[in-house]
Amino acid sequence: MSSPALPEPAEERGGSILHRKEHNIMKKGILFDLDGTLWDSSAEVTEAWNTCLREKAGRPEQITTDDMHRFMGKTMDVIAAMMLPALPQEEQRRLMKLCEDTEQEYLTAHPAPLMPDSYEVLRALAKEYALGIVSNCQEGYIEIYLNQCGFAELFCDFESAGKTGLSKGRNIRLVMERQGITDCIYVGDTQGDADAAAEAGVPFVHAAYGFGAVRDCAAAICSLRELPGAANRIFAKTV
Repeated sequence: MSSPALPEPAEERGGSILHRKEHNIMKKGILFDLDGTLWDSSAEVTEAWNTCLREKAGRPEQITTDDMHRFMGKTMDVIAAMMLPALPQEEQRRLMKLCEDTEQEYLTAHPAPLMPDSYEVLRALAKEYALGIVSNCQEGYIEIYLNQCGFAELFCDFESAGKTGLSKGRNIRLVMERQGITDCIYVGDTQGDADAAAEAGVPFVHAAYGFGAVRDCAAAICSLRELPGAANRIFAKTV
């Protein structure tokens, strides 16, 4: 079976009719964090990184899934400093690049589990809102999710810190601008996600089923099935 086509970034669509139509019509949007929000790849990534550190890098460090939960949502430079604090920054970056490459190979062969009810909920939401993904991951990671989830067509855009070098909040604004989204909410599971939503100036929905706690949010959901109702209530306040 062939993989579903990935949504093209808006700037690569140029001035196409499709891009102009989305820009003019899709005013409300829901943007998602990935890890702990749309899927849980922590076990798979932990296995990939440990294999890389042990077999490719000859390093003694090994991490747990709990460690990975603390890493997720952070940029790779921050993770490197947390995981390999005794090493020079240049060596941290070299090893993290090895881990990234091994991770993508592993995830391609060992798909991570999606959050329950993903397709049903996102299909319903896509009828009303422009959906997108914004993550602090490396370039190529979101693409693996989209290739494997089976419903890539539900998302109109995505962006990563690994591609732009920007903060998550600025990437949220970047996707909003590309898609002409004027009213938006961001869904994520960590305080870093809440901070990104605040930076972008959009309401934050806490995916409380994920990996972290937050200090404040516009709404909290215990499963994706609760998101449509939460989104309706938040958007109703913006009218």
